[in-house]
Amino acid sequence: MNQAKIYFGYLLLSTLLLFSCGTTKIKVDFIVTNANVYTADGGFAILESFAVNKGKIVGVGTNESIAISYDTDSILDVKGKTILPGIIDAHCHFLAYGLGLQECNLVGTKSFTEVIERLKKYAATNKQEWTLGRGWDQNDWAIKEYPTNKILDSLFPGVPIVLERIDGHAVLASNEALRRSKITDYTIVDGGEIVRASVNSQATGILIDNAVKLVTNIIPKLDFATFRNAILNAQKECLAVGITTVDDAGLLKWQVDQIDKMQQQGELKMRVYAILSDEEVNYKHYLSHGPYKTDLLNVRAFKFYADGALGSRGACLLKPYDDKKDWSGLLINTSKHFEEKMKILAQKNFQVCTHCIGDSANRLILSIYGKILSDTLITKNGTQARWRIEHAQIVHPNDLKWIEKYKIIPSVQPTHATSDMYWAAKRLGLERIKTAYAYNDLLKSAGLLALGTDFPVENINPMFTFYAAVARMDQAQFPAEGFQIENALSRRNTLLGMTAWAAYANFEENEKGSIEAGKFADFIILDTDPMICDLNKIPKIKVLSTYINGEKVYTQNEK
Repeated sequence: MNQAKIYFGYLLLSTLLLFSCGTTKIKVDFIVTNANVYTADGGFAILESFAVNKGKIVGVGTNESIAISYDTDSILDVKGKTILPGIIDAHCHFLAYGLGLQECNLVGTKSFTEVIERLKKYAATNKQEWTLGRGWDQNDWAIKEYPTNKILDSLFPGVPIVLERIDGHAVLASNEALRRSKITDYTIVDGGEIVRASVNSQATGILIDNAVKLVTNIIPKLDFATFRNAILNAQKECLAVGITTVDDAGLLKWQVDQIDKMQQQGELKMRVYAILSDEEVNYKHYLSHGPYKTDLLNVRAFKFYADGALGSRGACLLKPYDDKKDWSGLLINTSKHFEEKMKILAQKNFQVCTHCIGDSANRLILSIYGKILSDTLITKNGTQARWRIEHAQIVHPNDLKWIEKYKIIPSVQPTHATSDMYWAAKRLGLERIKTAYAYNDLLKSAGLLALGTDFPVENINPMFTFYAAVARMDQAQFPAEGFQIENALSRRNTLLGMTAWAAYANFEENEKGSIEAGKFADFIILDTDPMICDLNKIPKIKVLSTYINGEKVYTQNEK
């Protein structure tokens, strides 16, 4: 059904209601009127007004139809402004982002010297025993090699320091941090790498993938005050950019419990789709108790890591890296582990979400998904498992068939393409790069995409995600023709990926993701229409107000 027919249908309904006699209006909490509403419903209707009562949308239509059907003491006249469903960030690190706001910010550093300068300023006021920072990326530096910890040890002797790379898959640790974690020049770790100097084989301080845990696991556990501040700070930033639901990828049970407590107490308004870490403490509880659901919290998924990141050369490739001919990356765990755990989760009705960057990792996990899903009642009884591949960055064309056959949902982050495009071809070569960040190809196979930011790896702003998906450019409008523009998404599909499709990926399509009767009144008001404005204005779009459950939780002048 086209847009004109949908609008005519609502107009006809308005006219019939106008001339009906004795119609009793329904009392509601408030009515939004004179709006440009992108409903993101099945017909992608663009309407003018909707009514909200007790936190839910009860009617959507034209100004006239809503005014005739509903009565209220509160009218929200937005004077033609654009309204979207609340944004669902389908893959992010909500807690980690909040914690990062309390650590040394190394994002955007252009050299290791700049890293050191920022660290000096941070250390001058840091009162914690450990000095933590995150966000450096050697690919942004003139010298693109990994740094060593020599300068850290000379400037901060005896201080345990851990500086996390932008992707979270590598850290630079001081010798004191290595000493406390019992890492020596001879330590070996499965599924990870301890980088050593070529001259004397001494540990340089760079730890990759599973080796990172050796040091992060001994950092003192968070106290509740630090946890609470992190969550509330993260919420504040999310609401300011229109995010109303976060898929927090990689949580532990105690963290989920604290989130639940803060939501129950009314402190945390943010809706959270909790994706649990592949950890024994989570299996012990949730395999016995099953999924857990409230209006604000949904716990029914587990996250696995198949491999690492392309930027740190931890992504597992079918053939060696173009810029490191003796290296193909690594798997973070064994295929036996993945298969055994995922089979149990399928039987317990949990969703599986697996981090896959390289084409080898994607092939392995897709084949395991196919084997498990074809052997269980999940597909045989007609219920889709909705298992997800997180990132799906490099997928061999021959493996797209698994996605289509088993309805696997690619959960992708468009800003990864525009962040990595400057150096990705060096890692992959000119042929293999064509199969990377291929979002349109993935969409054709899957039928839908769940879109996210992966913050704090990327910027938290969903409008940056929108722009990267559609324009395939950075914000300096490079490259002029777009990076592999054949894999750009349409504006319509991008909005759906951030709303209705993301809700579907969370099994929440009946309660959120679109502006329809019966769903939560989660919506945002923008100063500019991203669906029709000049393409290069999209990153500058501002959120004027954010609503969750019909409550205004953010206004621009209140940030």
